[in-house]
Amino acid sequence: LPADNNWVENQIRPIATGRKNWLFAGSLRAGQRAAAIMSLVHSARLNGHDPYAYLRDVLERLPTQPASRIDELLPHRWQPASAAI
Repeated sequence: LPADNNWVENQIRPIATGRKNWLFAGSLRAGQRAAAIMSLVHSARLNGHDPYAYLRDVLERLPTQPASRIDELLPHRWQPASAAI
């Protein structure tokens, strides 16, 4: 086993750094919204998507997406608009 754990430290650094900032979300609802957005961003990243491209596409398609097909916009099922045609 390696003598250091730099990889693990680098993986948890954003969480540890953000923890202090997240104390000032403004309210409980704002904190819940921030958690939802962070979950989407990290899920998109884990599924191999560029988080910016994913959020941009989803926010553009959301107003016209039928409620019965909303699950197509989740990170594990999402296809970019150009690939969906």
